[in-house]
Amino acid sequence: MTLKCEINEEVLQDLINMETGLFAPLDGFMGRDDFAGVVDNMVLADGKTVWTIPITLDVDKRVFRQCKPGTIIALYSGGIHRADLTVKDGFILEDKHLESVFRTLDLLHPGVAKEKSRFPYRVGGRISVVDHRILDGALKPVETKAYFKKMGWKTVAGFQTRNPIHNAHEHLQRLALDLCDGLFINPVTGWKKEGDFTEEAVAAAYQKMISEFYPGNRVYFTGLKTQMRYAGPREAIFHATIRKNLGCTHFIIGRDHAGVGGFYGPYDAHALAREIQKANKLGIELLLFNEPYYCSKCGFIVSNKTCAHYDTHRVEVSGTIIRECMDKKRLPPKHMMRPEISVELIKLDKIFI
Repeated sequence: MTLKCEINEEVLQDLINMETGLFAPLDGFMGRDDFAGVVDNMVLADGKTVWTIPITLDVDKRVFRQCKPGTIIALYSGGIHRADLTVKDGFILEDKHLESVFRTLDLLHPGVAKEKSRFPYRVGGRISVVDHRILDGALKPVETKAYFKKMGWKTVAGFQTRNPIHNAHEHLQRLALDLCDGLFINPVTGWKKEGDFTEEAVAAAYQKMISEFYPGNRVYFTGLKTQMRYAGPREAIFHATIRKNLGCTHFIIGRDHAGVGGFYGPYDAHALAREIQKANKLGIELLLFNEPYYCSKCGFIVSNKTCAHYDTHRVEVSGTIIRECMDKKRLPPKHMMRPEISVELIKLDKIFI
């Protein structure tokens, strides 16, 4: 028996990322046991493989009721048959599952709102790609690993972002460049919430930074096509897992990684990272950096580990102020963002989603 299901762009991208190995060891959408393991204990059904974000296929009630083990679901996108899923089992997403992942059920949280907009009926099983054109141009671990090897990089630090580079991020990246052979700047280019920077803005900023300020032979820049979940600590570990699959040996986790709207503490991601690193389960070294800030007395970007003036001369590198300036086509303060970067952004027709 074959059923038919139309999938959206985000689900299609999850499918692509499983096929390329970006989401290894997943070879299909999560069934009941993997989903329960991830939600309850942040591991897959084997009880040992760390995985922190559910990757699921939602279907409507009609399809869900017809699914049995072995049923084939033909997955369509844009009216084109993209892949088949062989059903293993299914389950119904409940509020308690969302609360475990996001730590809230507040619809002001974009990740919660996104999941609530999907069908609660989820089906798991192995995927088989039918239309291999969907893999054209996809980010592939085999290619990034080959590039790192060609460059002679034995240690590579991955950097996750959804924003153009500002001075605080530059500080973290330079720390990583001092520590590792190469820096892999890998911004999310999939779905992001309204008000975030566009893919073009992020790329323009980094192209300027790499061409004028960074040693080009030690920095690799390319986008990561996956949606933001805004799941804070869990998403930080998810991002690290992806970069491990891409060939990174290190991964930077800064302040409020993948957080949004004050739903997580500024260093909750660090706490979870330390817990996982202590168990030595992840297979990539996590670089836990405190928030960089501008010190008006020291005169440059520092952190509370390197500066004695946190309480008296600290000036936050504020994303809110940078956004307000960009929205008005004004240059942010030089201590927050290099003028050369700001100018590149102001040139763009569209800076925000």
